Amino acid sequence: MQNQASLQETKQHGAVRFPFNLYPCTIPGDFPQVALHWQESMELVFVKRGTGLVQVGAESCPARMGDIFIFTPGTLHALRQAEGQCMEYENIIFELELLGGAEDLCAEKYLLPLQSGRLSLPARLTPNDLCYLQAAACLREVEDANRAKLPGYELQVKGALLRFLALLLAQGRQRLAAETADTQRLKTLLQWLSAHYTEELRVADAAGVCSFSASHFMRWFRQMTGQSFVAFLNEYRLNAAAEALQATDETVLTIASRCGFENLSYFNRAFKAHFGTTPREYRKK
Repeated sequence: MQNQASLQETKQHGAVRFPFNLYPCTIPGDFPQVALHWQESMELVFVKRGTGLVQVGAESCPARMGDIFIFTPGTLHALRQAEGQCMEYENIIFELELLGGAEDLCAEKYLLPLQSGRLSLPARLTPNDLCYLQAAACLREVEDANRAKLPGYELQVKGALLRFLALLLAQGRQRLAAETADTQRLKTLLQWLSAHYTEELRVADAAGVCSFSASHFMRWFRQMTGQSFVAFLNEYRLNAAAEALQATDETVLTIASRCGFENLSYFNRAFKAHFGTTPREYRKK
């Protein structure tokens, strides 16, 4: 499961010399959502069953069985539960350097521009897209090779991921990527939130980070994330608390206080409403 308490994810996926990993995930079975974040690696989400919601930048769309989402380095994204629904998906995360290094023509033309944001890919493939069957077959090959781990499986994984990227590039839907002022501002705010979520925060404090009035900030934040700032902050703190419950032996009271909750009774109620279980029961999972 990914570290949901970090808005810029820095977790090492796979081995240093083979930076690749695959995670089977379920929303809400494993967690109710993957909060808005970004990372410097490539991330693919292959929806296996059910439906959910995916946010890319400021845009949200339904995620349905068979859909493939492509998050290039630096792309803000989030995954959420659709009301009353469950979504199972494979999360494939790898560093672009896995596919080509220095003095490599492919790295120069494609991988480095993808890494730096000078080149982007379509954020979503559906079964209706022309290259879908071939692209999905590449990801299934990655899954099978990773599961079996036969001698040479690393070459299979690398080859299938290269073919997957080649298929996307061949569609001609890539474009020069340009991060907007709004997404840059949102990343700055999320970094600030990551550093200060344990403190008593007001809407005015967050608005000041963005140089907005409180009223303009509240409208802007909802437009960018689909949530109010207060609801987003509360979910962020709850996710941080859930991670601490599984990673430390600290008391529930200590964790609640450290994550910005001054009232233990309120924390317990909010936690159960969010995760469907009490903090103590969650710790035993």
